[in-house]
Amino acid sequence: MIASIHPVILCGGSGTRLWPASRESMPKQFTRLVSLESSTFQDTARRLADADVFERPCVLTSSDARFIVAEQLAEIGIDADIILEPERRDSAAAVAVATLHAARRDPRAVVLILAADHVIGDTPAFVEAARHAAAGARAGQIMTLGITPTAPATGYGYIRVGTALEGASGNHRVERFVEKPDRAGAERLIAEGALWNSGYFLFRADVMLAELEAHVPEILAATRAALDGAVRDLDFVRLDAAAFGRAPKTSIDYAVIERTERAGVRPVAFPWSDVGTWDAVWAVLPHDAEGNALRGRVEALDTRGSLIHSEGEHLTTVVGLDDVVVVTTADAVLVTSKARATQVKDLVTRLREKAHPEADAHRRMYRPWGWYQRIDIGERFQVKRILVTPGGRLSLQKHYHRAEHWVVVKGTAEVTLNDAVVLVHENEAIYLPIGSMHRLTNPGKIPLELIEVQVGSYTGEDDIIRVEDIYGR
Repeated sequence: MIASIHPVILCGGSGTRLWPASRESMPKQFTRLVSLESSTFQDTARRLADADVFERPCVLTSSDARFIVAEQLAEIGIDADIILEPERRDSAAAVAVATLHAARRDPRAVVLILAADHVIGDTPAFVEAARHAAAGARAGQIMTLGITPTAPATGYGYIRVGTALEGASGNHRVERFVEKPDRAGAERLIAEGALWNSGYFLFRADVMLAELEAHVPEILAATRAALDGAVRDLDFVRLDAAAFGRAPKTSIDYAVIERTERAGVRPVAFPWSDVGTWDAVWAVLPHDAEGNALRGRVEALDTRGSLIHSEGEHLTTVVGLDDVVVVTTADAVLVTSKARATQVKDLVTRLREKAHPEADAHRRMYRPWGWYQRIDIGERFQVKRILVTPGGRLSLQKHYHRAEHWVVVKGTAEVTLNDAVVLVHENEAIYLPIGSMHRLTNPGKIPLELIEVQVGSYTGEDDIIRVEDIYGR
């Protein structure tokens, strides 16, 4: 039997070019930007469901996103190894960790590196391409999937295709990688048969480890120490922070792929997008007769070729505009031309410089036990809506600057208040004085929903003194 492929999903990015829908607190790979039923991370995981081709997947993500990853995998019934990066060190360190992890099972394991935020329109074609590219990887090449271009895109790197590789038909050597060109350069590359660099890589673990040792030994040493010093945290593997932080920050492309003499490519033609900007999102969504992609409560009049994205109950209306992007969320609005959509990242940088909390935080903040959403805030008070999933339990905690009132609107709450434990039912309330030790648990079978009213001199999230937490925060 031919050995299976060990897939690794990298999902540590923040997706700032898709602000305000994508933010640090809920990056684009976990949102339903393209499909109304699932995130691109879930779609990526589903793409690996064929047990005859793929082994159990491995996911590399940030510590902050660990419960989002676990919950979204549980929703689609997929198990995975989840490795937590203490900080972002770019893709070279992530690939090194993933390779070392796979090599501990099988030194010659074939590893597939995937991004969590790409859209692929033909899963069977992707699986078939991975199978054939894996033959090149088993022969010692570091393979990539090269996408047949559909337009002279300037946001992608390109691959010049070289001579055919022996073994699997359709695999080739890479003649040269080409950085993101201008439009004229992209048109010339396409005319010469160049491919888009998808960022999907397949290689034998021992081959990649040898290349890392030859080109970036400091990254390999740091990540090996980080994995050696890793600890088990619930269902996660937490890398050693000090060791991982010693890994230089660089991409796997710069570290190895563009320097190795083993680079190979398999040309593919399935629909693909990295949905990195709002104009790319527009391109993969269905369009109406005027070329508009409309999501949510939206009305457009005399508008063409535009993306209008409205979240929640907001009604978003656009009149007389062409080729624009309009995005409305609960706490922010973005309006830009599609042609300038790449500048959204620069906008987020400015928002951070001016300390706008909306730059990184959504109004609804997800936690391992559920989520909370701010309803109102003012001097000396804040009102939140809280949802706790069945079995969810907040930390045992206290506050120095605020008292809290909890009003249950759905379900039953088990409330620890100092030495007492009481049940609070629908339409009932409980008062938590300043300094009191308290905890909230959902012991029921349905989600628990409540309204929290905070009153005090300070209502910031950092006024939480955790005494005990089942989630290890």
